[in-house]
Amino acid sequence: MQKRQPREIPTIVATLDDLAPLADYSLMDTLNCDPEGKANGDDHAPRQVLSGHYVPVNPTPIENPEYVAHSHNLFRELGFADGMAQSDEFVRMFSGDLSRVPEPMRKVGWACGYALSIYGTEFYQQCPFQTGNGYGDGRAISVLEAVINGQRWEMQLKGAGRTPYCRGADGRAVLRSSVREFLAQEHMHALGVPTSRSLILYVSKTETVRRPWYSEGSRSIDPDVLISEPVAISTRVAPSFIRVGQLELFSRRARKKEHPQAMEELEKIVLHLIDREYGDVIDQTLPTAEKIVLLAREFCSRLTSLVANWIRVGYCQGNFNSDNCAAGGFTLDYGPFGFINVFDSQYQPWTGGGQHFSFLNQPAAAERNFHSFCSALRPLLTAHQDCLRQLDEIQSDFPKVMQQQMENMWAAKLGLDAFDAALFRELAMLMMQTPADYTMFFRELSSLPDDIGPLKKSFYKARSYAADPEGIDKRWSAWLKKWKAFTQSRSREELSSEMKLVNPKYSLREWFVVPAYKQAAEGSYSLLRELQEVMTQPYAEQSEGVEQKYYRLKPPELFEVGGSSHYSCSS
Repeated sequence: MQKRQPREIPTIVATLDDLAPLADYSLMDTLNCDPEGKANGDDHAPRQVLSGHYVPVNPTPIENPEYVAHSHNLFRELGFADGMAQSDEFVRMFSGDLSRVPEPMRKVGWACGYALSIYGTEFYQQCPFQTGNGYGDGRAISVLEAVINGQRWEMQLKGAGRTPYCRGADGRAVLRSSVREFLAQEHMHALGVPTSRSLILYVSKTETVRRPWYSEGSRSIDPDVLISEPVAISTRVAPSFIRVGQLELFSRRARKKEHPQAMEELEKIVLHLIDREYGDVIDQTLPTAEKIVLLAREFCSRLTSLVANWIRVGYCQGNFNSDNCAAGGFTLDYGPFGFINVFDSQYQPWTGGGQHFSFLNQPAAAERNFHSFCSALRPLLTAHQDCLRQLDEIQSDFPKVMQQQMENMWAAKLGLDAFDAALFRELAMLMMQTPADYTMFFRELSSLPDDIGPLKKSFYKARSYAADPEGIDKRWSAWLKKWKAFTQSRSREELSSEMKLVNPKYSLREWFVVPAYKQAAEGSYSLLRELQEVMTQPYAEQSEGVEQKYYRLKPPELFEVGGSSHYSCSS
């Protein structure tokens, strides 16, 4: 794909007319359209999509849209005027109505198909046709690609209505899940974790859908009531939304020779991924086989770094299937995610997730997705045995690379020059037995306490602690003394400052988010915007009022509450 030269843009993009000249639809212009797709995008019933990289789809606008929030930081990066978020033309486009966008913007969006592997095992039954040809973007519709200041961004509406991949569902997202994703993307970016970004969030003042959810105070594992919830559309932004599952879909078709263009379509999507996500690190003049080897090596580096960062900030993806794994190496699809409170290696917020996607099993889950990624590339290397051998080596090295990333991360969290396995094992055991709050413990440790007094702010003091408080305190004191012996090579000020840059003070805990989306459903967005403000400065020492409200232990009465401590994938 030919690189587009960046255009001069106004200092501030204040209207869609300012934005329109920057539109550049690389995916639709260089990849294959579904031959059975409709040019006008009127394609909303579930059906098999047998070939092509995308289907033209018209979003279904939400009724009577109302502004909820936008990312001030992303608007600033893009050069967008804040006032544009509430302008009639912007509200109309990003709540799903493309009918009046200025040229050369297009009046039709697009959706893509992908395959599914769960923990490395190929699945087909999630597709209503049992073939894999009906699985993909069921309610996410991309509406714009634009090159802004030399950077390509794809803008995708989540909850924009039915597509051929909707599998019979309504294609909508509810305000609850949209608020969660909006805040999480903002927070993760501020934490320094690669992620898709939040642009803007609108809610319908009149349109609702029914969803299974939890009754007030329910301790049920699964949702126990059906509730009516307002629908919303959030716009997420990334350099691309190509997933590992997308590469898998085209690789499966090539492997099975499902149609004459199958191998060509696989090569096209892989080269498109390289252009979109790796163009700055992979020489475009190299042969395809060599590019693929470099792609695998770079994705291995990005994916291992990403997962180590997730664990650094206490994030659990919850559902890390291959279709939820961005091939660009960033966080994608905030469905049943959660930020950990009590440290627990098996923490899993999603009731349907199982231990294979739990907190400290995320490196193993990433390895399974990387195997799926490499398997998807393999058909393109059958005539290049040397490159195939290199790909196999990269794949087999993944655990070693992942382990190194994890050790580097733990060393940074602990302020150590080098990881010490025995010191870490003892800490993990103490944190689980006490138990300790993950975020608060590491933040308190970052202040280099003289004794365990400050650390005890992070202790939940459950039965295990109450049974022998003096014994546990003695073990903590002994561990703290050992830790200090490892950290004497730097000044206290330097060490504390470095540790506070990797150990956030504020974490987007679900029990903060629940009141925000409940108030938003009643038309009040003040708490949501307050959370947005706090969680986009997660490392900062904020006001005393903010600290009292958001830097504290989870109240005992909120443990085991459905929708707060655990949740289904209902969204």
